[in-house]
Amino acid sequence: MRAGERARGCGYHQADGDLTLLPGLSRHGLLRAQIEAVRVAAGQRGQGLGRTMIEWAIEQARGHGCGLVQLTSDKRRPDAIRFYEAMGFTASHEGLKLPL
Repeated sequence: MRAGERARGCGYHQADGDLTLLPGLSRHGLLRAQIEAVRVAAGQRGQGLGRTMIEWAIEQARGHGCGLVQLTSDKRRPDAIRFYEAMGFTASHEGLKLPL
């Protein structure tokens, strides 16, 4: 898939990261955006790159009709969590995973 193409009717991919659009069963079928794989190299942090990427993702989600943007962040990355909270994200759910 090339950057900017929709995948299977509900995904949006940008180089070096993913924004997935998910039709949900809750909230009356609200379309939500899932932000994945966001990374800024340690030497590049503090220059606004992360904020720019997240703002871009939020605008893409809004433009595609999403009513919610969600993401996960590793609990061992408190700086990242503070960054997302400063952008207005709230820790509303507990995430679970099963390594295979």
